[in-house]
Amino acid sequence: MTRKFQRKTPILKLLLGAVTVLSVLAPASTGHAEAPVSTLKKIAETGIVRIGYSAEDFPFSYRQPDGTVTGYSTELCLDVIDNIKNRLKLAAVKVEYVERTPRNRVTKLRNGDLDIECVASTNNAERRKSVGFSYPHFVTGTQFVSLKKKNLKTIADLGGHTVAATSGTTNIGQLNTINRERALSIAVMPVETHKDAFRLVTEGRAAAFVMDGILLAAMVAKSENPEIYALSKEALGFPEPYGLMVRLEDTDFKDAVNAALVDIYASDRIETLYEKWFNTVVPPEGINMRLPMSDELRAAFAKPTDPVE
Repeated sequence: MTRKFQRKTPILKLLLGAVTVLSVLAPASTGHAEAPVSTLKKIAETGIVRIGYSAEDFPFSYRQPDGTVTGYSTELCLDVIDNIKNRLKLAAVKVEYVERTPRNRVTKLRNGDLDIECVASTNNAERRKSVGFSYPHFVTGTQFVSLKKKNLKTIADLGGHTVAATSGTTNIGQLNTINRERALSIAVMPVETHKDAFRLVTEGRAAAFVMDGILLAAMVAKSENPEIYALSKEALGFPEPYGLMVRLEDTDFKDAVNAALVDIYASDRIETLYEKWFNTVVPPEGINMRLPMSDELRAAFAKPTDPVE
């Protein structure tokens, strides 16, 4: 799919202007707190960008056995960085990968350990108080996975059971809210990683694991015995978008990331990326998600916008 993107202000002028103005106007030390460091300025000066990744969020961001970081979000992020590099007229940009977890991702972003988080982070109103988000690059809803033999099909079926959820995610908040509002007497078990939560279900120590449906589907597909699991049809809430996370105050960098995504979404590149990660066998384990692009996601690519609550 192709379409033209017309800009009122040349993005190169915007990017370079932001870098120049921030350099000139940066105040000398006066004893007051310094203004947030501009990521664009830092990239222009150092030629380095730090990308936040996950070790386990297949197929969005994960670490392969040889240590290589890859995934749909990772590749998309590299395309974004390459786009920004070209607009800043830099010869090269060095990418440094920084591992993050659901619990520490916001902290690492805000304290400068990473410049952009490229995984599978839900863009919602509460998170937008702490961080900035790019235009959506995926859309999914919260579901739960359980063993088929447990015969848990609806949210009501979770009543009285122990249910795992990963700390630091929006999913655990949704589960707690539903549990309280419906008086389901669910024993919510917070865990550190998705892998830990999934293992609890496999071992029968938790009746279910609540997480983004796409991530649960990926974990089932990668498991030794996919046939023993059941993914709920009922969702815990409306589908929500994933976005690339940036620092809240760094609006120039967010604008540059969004401009790059507009270019990518308007080209055939996004179709190629999506097909590679969601509709094709992915090495080294040979997993195929067999997930055609949804109408919601196709619409998000056709007209990129910030979510409005």
